[in-house]
Amino acid sequence: MAIEHIVIVGGGTAGWMAAAALSRIRDGSDLKITLVESEQIGTVGVGEATIPPFVDFQKTLDIDEAEMMAATQATFKLGIQFANWGQVGESYIHPFGAYGYELGGIHFHQVWHALQERGDKRPLQVFNLETMAAYFGKFSRTQDYARDDLPPMNYAYHIDATAYARFLRAYAEKRGVVRRESLVKDVGLHPESGYVTGITLDNGEIIEGDFFVDCSGFRGLLIEQALNTGYDEWTHYLPCDRAVALPCNRDDGTPAPPFTRATAHSAGWQWQVPLQTRNGNGHVYCSAYMEADEAHDILVTNLAGKPTADPNFLRFVTGCRKKFWNKNVVALGLASGFMEPLESTSIHLINTGVNKLIATLSLDGVNEAQASTYNRVTRKEYERIRDFLVLHYKATRRDDSEFWNYCRTMDVPDTLTEKIEIFKANGQIFREEDELFTATSWAAVMMGQGIAMHGTSPMAAGVIDGVAKEVDEMERSIKWLVQQMPGHQQYVERYCPTTLKAA
Repeated sequence: MAIEHIVIVGGGTAGWMAAAALSRIRDGSDLKITLVESEQIGTVGVGEATIPPFVDFQKTLDIDEAEMMAATQATFKLGIQFANWGQVGESYIHPFGAYGYELGGIHFHQVWHALQERGDKRPLQVFNLETMAAYFGKFSRTQDYARDDLPPMNYAYHIDATAYARFLRAYAEKRGVVRRESLVKDVGLHPESGYVTGITLDNGEIIEGDFFVDCSGFRGLLIEQALNTGYDEWTHYLPCDRAVALPCNRDDGTPAPPFTRATAHSAGWQWQVPLQTRNGNGHVYCSAYMEADEAHDILVTNLAGKPTADPNFLRFVTGCRKKFWNKNVVALGLASGFMEPLESTSIHLINTGVNKLIATLSLDGVNEAQASTYNRVTRKEYERIRDFLVLHYKATRRDDSEFWNYCRTMDVPDTLTEKIEIFKANGQIFREEDELFTATSWAAVMMGQGIAMHGTSPMAAGVIDGVAKEVDEMERSIKWLVQQMPGHQQYVERYCPTTLKAA
């Protein structure tokens, strides 16, 4: 059956990202797109940090970057600083760009290790532009200097997720998406196929559709409550199951840093996301080892300023649906699964889910091959991201709490164990297919938390004699470029000053 009407259930970041992207396929067709949301249902609204593919999403929609950033009081993000994860008092940055570049087909961190074996004392971080700019609070875009002999700047954004949803709503409505304000009272299923036929609004009106996108959050109104799809729980690997979120002012007057902070506490960790006029904050924790009041007290004690809202307490179960596309329903955002915001992958998974949906969808109708392909590649993406998140917990050396003792000694997926053991042998990291996280990402976390390379790559040992000058030039170029950059706060104030008022 042809798809003439797509119904999106739920708004927020997921719903409006889907609506904005799908609105692009209305050109030249009679496709109708309706989004149903209710202001009576609050959004989680904690996903305020993004990763570099999100920049490409804006370009795909032909969104003006400065306009979007001004409307969402956004700042730039060069990576994530992790504090207290390996041991209390230690910190490192997981940067968005690469360490150096490959030499002779060898990852730079392997060449660096071989140089260290020869007595070179320079830390790996001096060979990464994003790390050095983050440390010094500097920022520029690649097009600002546009020189082939200088490394590119890889970045993402910190955004007000609620404001971003409003921004995309305006974008989508201009392109013909119809918004309906209502609660969903019932879901209709075809008696033979089991496909969703329509939704009943709280006023009794029925909105029929041919294809449905479930963006109803943890409830999974269509994918779970109506279709009973099932859920694979990963709590054993990712034991945190609670969070408390609380925005605050920056009362100390410090400029917004160009990176997110993730600070580990006794039974979880705290995020700090710097926007132009405030910080987004939250404490993710494990309820088996910490009560909600204690988690809230730890968060408030470690804020940079006065809270600007009441705390938002959240419960979640890490994992994902057994199927992301079931019959004529695709789940996006929290309706599809959740793996906590440790590496800012929540919005990214909405982004890639939308991309895969548009690539797979045919307006001629739904077939099993589409759903099977979508589920297979999405499942693989979730599992690879899961392994990377689990690495942060497993690779701790902390023994100061029961929570960290559990994380340090827990069994992990074989795929992660294999990655760690190969890295220990000679620093090799295999990036499989279109895996999200790069060799630099894996190396940054492993070395940042104390997993060392025990051996030197034979290939790296063979190239270092001929690359010493090239390595020196890498360091000089990065140092010179960072010195020329304006401060991050200064750059933001000039390029995209916010149009939102401070709370």
